[in-house]
Amino acid sequence: MRAEFLEVLEHAGNYEKLSGEDFILLLKADKNESAAMMRLADQIRFRFMGNDVHFRGIIEYSNFCSRNCLYCGLRRDNASLARYRMKPGEIIDSARTAAGLGCRTVVLQSGEDSFYPANILADIIFRIKKELDLAITLSIGDRTKEDYALFKDAGADRYLLKHETCDAGLFSHLRPGTSLEERLKRLKWLGKLGYQIGSGNMVGLPGQTLETIAGDIVLMRDLEVEMAGIGPFIPNKQTPLGDTPGGSLEMTLKTLAVVRIALPCAHLPATTSAASIHPLGRIKALKCGANVIMPNMTPPEYRESYVIYPGKSGSGDTPLGSYNRAVKVVRESGREISSGFGHSLRHE
Repeated sequence: MRAEFLEVLEHAGNYEKLSGEDFILLLKADKNESAAMMRLADQIRFRFMGNDVHFRGIIEYSNFCSRNCLYCGLRRDNASLARYRMKPGEIIDSARTAAGLGCRTVVLQSGEDSFYPANILADIIFRIKKELDLAITLSIGDRTKEDYALFKDAGADRYLLKHETCDAGLFSHLRPGTSLEERLKRLKWLGKLGYQIGSGNMVGLPGQTLETIAGDIVLMRDLEVEMAGIGPFIPNKQTPLGDTPGGSLEMTLKTLAVVRIALPCAHLPATTSAASIHPLGRIKALKCGANVIMPNMTPPEYRESYVIYPGKSGSGDTPLGSYNRAVKVVRESGREISSGFGHSLRHE
């Protein structure tokens, strides 16, 4: 292994703050170096986060989206996608299913769909919180500061708003009509409102470099995110980027390991996208820093229409099947399922 690599790894093992250049060096790790880095990331995960894996039951309640992102199958101009919106009662029933299976958190996720007024969403949040005593994460994109405040007052605990890339030019190219500046402004709003905030990036985006990925990691550290979603870019034929190469599991896992080193106390999911490009994707992610899995609680009649990318792992499962699949992954990884809410350490 390279001497400079070993030196940076030693600094990381001593919990010293690394630079963007250090992150680039780690991301360039060869096979042997990667194995050592992933072992260290797993040790840091155990030291700060323990051996438990937190289950977050995801409810994809609408696949309508007003945005036209070049990489996403939910994009506004994808006329071939069968669209759906779940009714408030269906969303709450799905949360009941998640709670009954053992999830202590539900994630309400959708495209950017203004069909649901803020007061209706706030009522759904309030009812889930009151009846089921679950932690609630929202992943519903750009809303107004007033909406975010209303959701927080209703009982929402966390908000996931992925920045996708720290390259402002690439961000605006991939997400027409939006800017990185506006997205970061919203993340700061959310933090000030008391949310546990989450962000994240895709690995393997067209136009992305190792310097970009290192910048993503520095940005998330500067934002002090409490959750970070790291997954591979998977091209969708129903989007303008359908014919571009996808991200590799190898680079995704290296990025995940470096994020764990940079953010020892953040919750990091073993993503479904990782499982979609490799059958052992989530197990491998759990062994290099991840500590969260998100079983899918979306009703089967809607699930196959929530197609951000093709070949989504478990798209044909029932909620019980998805939960059992997640349990199997945890057991095969030698880990335990958490019985707690899995709030951020800062919140606890």
